[in-house]
Amino acid sequence: MRKLIVKRCLKCGATVEILKDCKCKNCGIQCCNQSMVELKPNTSDGAAEKHLPVYEVVGEYVVVTVPHVMTEEHYIEYVAISCDKVSAKKFFKPGDVAKAIFPYIKGSKLYSHCNKHGIWSIDVK
Repeated sequence: MRKLIVKRCLKCGATVEILKDCKCKNCGIQCCNQSMVELKPNTSDGAAEKHLPVYEVVGEYVVVTVPHVMTEEHYIEYVAISCDKVSAKKFFKPGDVAKAIFPYIKGSKLYSHCNKHGIWSIDVK
């Protein structure tokens, strides 16, 4: 299973997705002269019920929503699906509705990324 790996600079907030991470000791992606930190899903102090993706299977698709505010200061930046076959994202801006449609792939993972509370994920059953 391919998982979504996201790292963030704790100084400036720059965020990157890792396709294949380095395995070397004392190595890794750096920003602002420091190592970027991997964001672990579902570990933030944010409310899970406002950040976790919610999905409904409709035929061959999953309709994904996130019941989150979408203000300039606090919003869902994207939702994503990831598995061995597919990796896709839909990006949002403040004022949008955090909703996306992806192919239904049992066993895949859905992710949402909040600009303040990091990354959240659930399994597709």
